[in-house]
Amino acid sequence: MAAQRTAMDDLETFQQHRGMLFAIAYRMLGTVADAEDMVQETFLRWQQASAAGVQSQKSYLAAVVTRLSIDHLRSARVRREQYVGPWLPEPLAQTAADPLQQSELADSLSMAFLVLLESLSPLERAVFLLSEVFEYDHAEIARIVDKSPANCRQILRRARRHLAERQPRFRSSRPHSEKLVARFLQACSGGDLEGLLAVLAPEVTLVGDGGGKVAATIRPLQGAARVARFFVALRRRVGHFTLMPTVINGQSGIAFLVAGNLQSAMTFDITEAGIQTIYSVRNPEKLQRFAQSLGMPLPP
Repeated sequence: MAAQRTAMDDLETFQQHRGMLFAIAYRMLGTVADAEDMVQETFLRWQQASAAGVQSQKSYLAAVVTRLSIDHLRSARVRREQYVGPWLPEPLAQTAADPLQQSELADSLSMAFLVLLESLSPLERAVFLLSEVFEYDHAEIARIVDKSPANCRQILRRARRHLAERQPRFRSSRPHSEKLVARFLQACSGGDLEGLLAVLAPEVTLVGDGGGKVAATIRPLQGAARVARFFVALRRRVGHFTLMPTVINGQSGIAFLVAGNLQSAMTFDITEAGIQTIYSVRNPEKLQRFAQSLGMPLPP
């Protein structure tokens, strides 16, 4: 009876922190399946852990999932180098009950932010996320990543500097971003070239991820005129399509459907100049969970 109670207590404790663990793993790895695998492996290690050796349950679990994610990301980078075309994170559908997708944490879920994190080493990514997103102090981070606090401060400074060099200085406010996405949807649906040019930044980039499994732009398409013409030509290439506004990775996004089947999940990086980057995930393996969350079928 006592052993059963202990097992139930372990499960209850783990479930209390499961959302946090997935949030760390997904932001580290950029894929739902890999994040879920890391969370499951963390649970297995939690079951095997000695209660006497765990001072803080939350810190212990965060340390396990972070270290697992670092190791997994190091091996995943080799596979991503062999990926056909640009690699983008797996889109995440909005879950109303998940507080980790809302308010101040939503920005750290955006496709633009996750793509930016790809420029960091696995250790830099972990230290940056734990400090800037999950608000762990240097002493806690040091214990989690098994480095000294001084070393963690140095890693964090390097990560901040690295990201600052690649991040636009003036991002758009959320209300303005939502309006621009709505205007983009309207212009794209109507084949309105001038309407598209009005919302696209002059140096806009379209990044498509088909993973070699479906047709997609192998190289990013750049420039407002080229990107606008690409979307105007969509109806001629694919026939009738539907653009459905939805929330993707905590931001305004668009689900692109043909004949009722989900073909692409589009998200946007928006600055004061307009839509700076359009991310279009078309790889069906990355769309599977997203489509299920929205109750949409994928193409047969």
